[in-house]
Amino acid sequence: MNAFIKKPDIIVICGPTGVGKTSAAISLAQKFNGEIISSDSMQIYKYMDIGTAKPDSKEQAAVPHHLIDIKEPDEDFDAAMFAQTAYKKIMELYDRGITPFVAGGTGMYIKALIHGIFKVKPVDPGIRSKIKKDAELLGSRVLYERLYQCDPETAEKIHPNDTYRIIRALEIYESTGSRISKFHKQHGFSDEQFNVLKIGLGMEREKLYERINQRVDIMMEQGFEHEVRDLLAKGYSPALKSMQSIGYRHIADFIYDKIDKQEALVTMKRDTRRYAKRQFTWFKADPRVIWTKPENLEDIELLIKKFLQGESIYINK
Repeated sequence: MNAFIKKPDIIVICGPTGVGKTSAAISLAQKFNGEIISSDSMQIYKYMDIGTAKPDSKEQAAVPHHLIDIKEPDEDFDAAMFAQTAYKKIMELYDRGITPFVAGGTGMYIKALIHGIFKVKPVDPGIRSKIKKDAELLGSRVLYERLYQCDPETAEKIHPNDTYRIIRALEIYESTGSRISKFHKQHGFSDEQFNVLKIGLGMEREKLYERINQRVDIMMEQGFEHEVRDLLAKGYSPALKSMQSIGYRHIADFIYDKIDKQEALVTMKRDTRRYAKRQFTWFKADPRVIWTKPENLEDIELLIKKFLQGESIYINK
C-alpha cells in the first residue's frame, strides 16, 4: 500500500472461545457504524451453526456479518484464503465509510490478515497426494509424529488432530526442504496492512471454564447432536477437516459408537477448555492486544473513539 495513502482503520475483537466476543462486537459495531468480519475458522462453513456458536439470525440482522456460511464443509479454506477474502471486504467497507470490526478467536487468521502471509513455491501435487493418502491410511497421529521429527517447533503449535495443518507443514517441508517455521521467521509478520486496534477480551479462568461447560450443555439442548447427524446424513465424512473440529468429532464418535454420550460430553468440554487456553496463550503473546473484560464496554468504546479520531493508543506498547 502506498505510504502516502491512509491505511484503513480496523478494530479487532479477539480472545478465547466462550468469553463473549460476538455480543461485544455487535454492541460496539452498532455504536461506531460498523460491520463485522468473522475471523472464526469454523463459522465459514454452512450447516455448522450450533457447534461453532455462529451468530444467530437475530444477531446477524442487528449488524451485517461477513465471511460466515461461505464454504461447504468439504471445501478447503485456510489463513491465506481468509486474508485475501477479508482484505477485499475491509477495503469495500472502507470505501463505503463503514468501520470494519474483525471478531473471532482464530489467531492465525487475524495475523495473516494484518501482516500478510508468507509466500512459498507451489507444492508438488504428487507430494501432497502422497501425504493425504498417508493421513487416510495411517491417521493424523502418525503424521503428527513425522512432523515432530522434522519440525518440532511447528508441531508444538499444532494439535495432533489438526490433520489439515499437519499436512500443510509436511508438504512444505517435503517440497522445499525447509521447515514452515523457518518461512514464518523469514516473513517476520512485521508490516501491517491496516491501522489496527486490538481489543482482547478475557476473564478469570475458572469463570471462563464454567461458561464453556455450560455452553456445551446448552448446545446439546439446542440440538447439536441432530446437527452432526444431519451433516453425516448429507454425506460429509467425519474425517473432513471441518468435521474433526472440537465438538463435531466428539459427537460423531458417539454416533458411531466409539464412545458413549457422557464421555463425548466430558471430553468435548475438556478439549474446549484446552483450546481456550491455547487461544489465550496465542493472543497474550501479542503486546499490542489491549486486555479488558467483556462487560467493560464503556471503556472499550472510549478506546475505539480515540483510535478512530487518530489519537495514540499504544503509547506504552
